[in-house]
Amino acid sequence: MNADLVVIAKEPVPGRVKTRLTPRYTEEEAARLAEAALADTLATVARTPAGARTLALRGGPGPWLPPGVRVIPQRGDGLDERLAHAFEDAYAGRPLVLIGMDTPQVTTALLEQAGRAMEHCDAVFGPADDGGFWLLGLDRPDAALLRGVPMSRPDTGRAQLDRLHSAGLTVAVLPRLTDVDTAADAAGVAALAPHGRFAAAVRAVQDGKAGNAGDTRQALRAGTA
Repeated sequence: MNADLVVIAKEPVPGRVKTRLTPRYTEEEAARLAEAALADTLATVARTPAGARTLALRGGPGPWLPPGVRVIPQRGDGLDERLAHAFEDAYAGRPLVLIGMDTPQVTTALLEQAGRAMEHCDAVFGPADDGGFWLLGLDRPDAALLRGVPMSRPDTGRAQLDRLHSAGLTVAVLPRLTDVDTAADAAGVAALAPHGRFAAAVRAVQDGKAGNAGDTRQALRAGTA
């Protein structure tokens, strides 16, 4: 497809990613799930035909980074600014399709659908169940399309879509997906994509918790805890 793919993500460091997964999960467990989600997302991006693939990263790369993905640092304070800069810094004269690390269930078919939409639209928009958005594609970067859009709110997606329409852009809308923010989200997304690394990480963490609970119950029965 005649579009470039951009992933915007944080390095999966305990205490800095997926904080809404706690207290159901520990900070270390939340970071493990974040790393698996990022790995699945990048693997899908690597398999998708594209002009170029870029990771706009806050932090440093790790073993989850596949070959062929260029890393650039995030710039800006708020998420709206970081998104605007990611578009600007990754732009190479082709349309850009940007996603986050929170939808490990994303498929190559969905990304290719976004790329095809960019052939006849100015923008493409993927709404999320929490009211935000999981994908944004732009024919060319324009900071005014993003700066000042309120982020991480139930009306973020509507505000972003209104901004695109107010600028006179033609917008293609993709299917709605679930972002992984809460423990319930993690379970639901793992069920949707049971063969990915994210689903395996969810199962491993849950099995570990079940094993720990069983050890505790056994110790209580034996009078040693």
